[in-house]
Amino acid sequence: MIAAMIFDLDGTLVQTERLKAISYAQAAVALRPEDVRQEDVIEAFKAVVGLPRRQVAQALLQQFDLEAAARRRMAEFGVSSPWQAYVQIRLRIYEQMLADPEILRQNQWPHTRALLEATRRTGTPVALATMSHCEQAAQVIAALQLQGEFDFVATRDDVHHGKPDPEIYLLVAAELKVAPQSCLVVEDSPAGVEAATRAGMRVVAVSTPFTRERLHALPWLPAQNIVDEPAQLPAVVAHLIASGVQQ
Repeated sequence: MIAAMIFDLDGTLVQTERLKAISYAQAAVALRPEDVRQEDVIEAFKAVVGLPRRQVAQALLQQFDLEAAARRRMAEFGVSSPWQAYVQIRLRIYEQMLADPEILRQNQWPHTRALLEATRRTGTPVALATMSHCEQAAQVIAALQLQGEFDFVATRDDVHHGKPDPEIYLLVAAELKVAPQSCLVVEDSPAGVEAATRAGMRVVAVSTPFTRERLHALPWLPAQNIVDEPAQLPAVVAHLIASGVQQ
């Protein structure tokens, strides 16, 4: 029996992972305009999507040799490490994107939005578990006109450990007062799928161009729980609920 459904935000309900990839790429080009191509950074972002901001920034700094250039920008932002300077440059770009509701509306995923709305109509509790910080999550929720659609919203600010740690999903289950094994999670990233699985929850993985290859490479994620074609999402969810198969 499913007592609650929990949605991820970035990459699952809205293509903010695409916007994040673009912001990291543009920030990298700003640091080394003669040596870094935006499309290469976007491609590299696929390997770190869903990880905490620090890990993403450090991985891209190393891969594209950005540390020296970022170090020269540390004083500008009052930070003490190159990865923080890189993040600050990237945040300026990303925040400009988030400030435009039309960009966010154009990048929402209609298939997961429809699943959210259908779940609400059944009376099943619905929650959000995102690694975005509270302010950014609130901006996206407002732009997509999803205020009041969630019975509980958990963000990066509410937990000590980010995904793939299960903390955020266990927090949501506790707040909803439901057993973790009675929750169904809709995720898009390997880190998010791992977090939900470690929390003892059932998971449907909705792939995106940034996560498809890595999701299919997970040895412990059944292929029938991965949705590559958006039209298949309702059927996959219905089958998982009916079968009662837990990962």
